[in-house]
Amino acid sequence: MKIIGITGPSGAGKSLLSEAFTKRNIPVIDADALYHSLLVPPSECLDAIKAAFGERVIAPDGTLDRAALGAVVFSDKDKLALLNETVLSRVLVSIRELIASYGGQGAIAVAVDAPTLIESGFDRECDFVISVLAPKSHRIERIMARDSISRKKAELRINAQKDDDFYISASDAVLTNDGSREQLLFEADGVIEKILTAEVYDAQN
Repeated sequence: MKIIGITGPSGAGKSLLSEAFTKRNIPVIDADALYHSLLVPPSECLDAIKAAFGERVIAPDGTLDRAALGAVVFSDKDKLALLNETVLSRVLVSIRELIASYGGQGAIAVAVDAPTLIESGFDRECDFVISVLAPKSHRIERIMARDSISRKKAELRINAQKDDDFYISASDAVLTNDGSREQLLFEADGVIEKILTAEVYDAQN
């Protein structure tokens, strides 16, 4: 079973690439969704975040105050690195468990959609890595619309992330999402076809 990593900066359009894999009946593991599931109290992951950042990131009901945490980490790259250090190892455990489960079900491939795929080192466990990039202006507009935040907050989030070269250097393929939704899906399908064709070839030889 091939492990395919999907990554890229916020607002680039990773979800569209994940959609292309789903249409091919290739299971997609959403690292963000796993992370959020690990934060439901009682939660070892939530306790670790509280220990690292204090009560200021915890809501009155004991859950994570995501807006408060975002205000801390997206304005300070060191704090963002601390968050990654705190949670990534826990998320990776869940990802590996799901990969093993899909392998046991006979899946020929599984995609892992993870914004911190490279930072976590999980890219080295992937057979193929695809990054989705987009112009900064496009990403700002998408983040503002998706998360209902101001332009200033969207810019802070983007400025806290890695530049394009970081993703390009660690990727086997790069898709640039600067056109229509249909265009990206078409290009993504072409990349997936090449991966699946390679799998068939490998199996026959």
